[in-house]
Amino acid sequence: MVREAEATSAVWPRWTWDDTNRWYPALLAAGVRIERAYDLRLAHRILRQSALAAWPAPEEEPPGPWDGMPPASLADDAARDEPATLFAALGPVEMVPEPDPVSELQVHSAAVAGSSAAGRLRLLLAAESAGALAAVEMYRAGLPWRADVHDAVLTEILGPRPRAGERPARLEDLADRIRDALDAAPDLNPDSPGDLLKAMDLAGVGARNLRKWELERLDHPVIEPLLEYKSLYRLLTANGWAWLDEWVRDGRFRSEYVVGGVVTGRWASSGGGALQLPKNVRRAVVADPGWTFVVADAAQLEPRVLAGMAADEAMAAAGRGADGRGVDMYAGIVASGVVATRELAKVGMLGAMYGGTTGSSGQVLPRLAKAFPRSLAFVDEAAQAGERGEVVTTHLGRSSPPPGATWQEVQAGAYQDDAGDSDTARARSYTRSWGRFTRNFVVQGTAAEWAMCWTASIRRRLWALGQAPDVPDGRVPEPFAARAHLVLFLHDEVVIHTPAAMAEAVADEVRAAAAEAGRLLFGDFPVQFPLSIAVADCYAEAK
Repeated sequence: MVREAEATSAVWPRWTWDDTNRWYPALLAAGVRIERAYDLRLAHRILRQSALAAWPAPEEEPPGPWDGMPPASLADDAARDEPATLFAALGPVEMVPEPDPVSELQVHSAAVAGSSAAGRLRLLLAAESAGALAAVEMYRAGLPWRADVHDAVLTEILGPRPRAGERPARLEDLADRIRDALDAAPDLNPDSPGDLLKAMDLAGVGARNLRKWELERLDHPVIEPLLEYKSLYRLLTANGWAWLDEWVRDGRFRSEYVVGGVVTGRWASSGGGALQLPKNVRRAVVADPGWTFVVADAAQLEPRVLAGMAADEAMAAAGRGADGRGVDMYAGIVASGVVATRELAKVGMLGAMYGGTTGSSGQVLPRLAKAFPRSLAFVDEAAQAGERGEVVTTHLGRSSPPPGATWQEVQAGAYQDDAGDSDTARARSYTRSWGRFTRNFVVQGTAAEWAMCWTASIRRRLWALGQAPDVPDGRVPEPFAARAHLVLFLHDEVVIHTPAAMAEAVADEVRAAAAEAGRLLFGDFPVQFPLSIAVADCYAEAK
């Protein structure tokens, strides 16, 4: 039915279901790709909290079956195909009624229809649901990964693969140097923070903790080998041989994305660390024979989004450049005469969006506020709302959570008759901290919305390109064989695995998708979203 409807309908159907992770994997396994869906679980989470939605009695209504519903696990397809086996293994269980998707959809429709920003909410829900489709498709296709190259990288950096329970040769050598520098016992374990700090204290190093910035300010022979040890140990534990054994199968790395897994709407990942692949292991990300990668990332996405939200024509102009095609925004700010260097422009803008008021950021902010008053006032107002305990909302309608019970208790404590200076100072600290959160929420959340619209447009455009002829047989599964397809998403960056002959057309579509995402969010407001695009057979060569 789904295959026929997708192939024959004059207008793409929109499939409504409780959870994309639950239903879409089986369709893809059958070679069926769908164009549009509506994910009730994701939409519920947005509408239940959005200040723009006319949700029924949001304050009084107790949590229901849709609240807090986790996504189904993509790695558990076999288990979900055999529910009887699961129940038999668990023994007698109480059967909980399934949430009713029809009545839930009716609630959603009413909540959106009653909103003064119905168009923006509909776009947000469509983009979020499209993101869920893309996430499942990326899991299905997998990121091409050469296990032999990964092993060679680890061997080059750490030494040969050790036996179970042993350190690689390079780490063992550094551990010996650490012990020697501290005149410590041969059994000192550098992997134990407590033991290491105690040995460092006995040696007079003066370290208060083991954070990199703390160690770098100290002058002692142990610092150099310790910093290197920490860096290599991080590689071993995060992306070492154990990671390779667990996460790479049949030449593919598959990690589950958690769509909207961060409170601002940014994605998270469940296992494997897809959003944090270090540069050295990216050498193992190699395209299949006859294929290549198109890697694209949006330049200075958050300040451009801020310009669009605030309708700040001066800031938008700084990012367009003289030819109107888009330039490095920080360089454009320098060219406009606001600050002297790109670094100052970047530090100042990050301070404006994240609440930095000291050092170079604090010195630059007054100049930025004078040059771009609309943008700076926009984030200042969001911060002030947070300091008052209010919620703020992204451009399309995702709202921040209210401050928690601890925040409320601290604020109330400052107004008690017996409150002292410490109570007042604590309340002020909590207030400013929450203001910094809401200041960034509106920018980061709207940037996530732009990225979702971009990804949805890319996904649609890649499918419309069709199949490439004469593509060598490879490991690309149906329905993506011989088609360009998304394989990695990193907030403002995408990686597309494409038949080599289609790379130029893919790059053009990715650029067109960025322009489309800008129009969807900001209409004809002249803010540009230029991309950095590279075509390479190895991911490491594209960065």
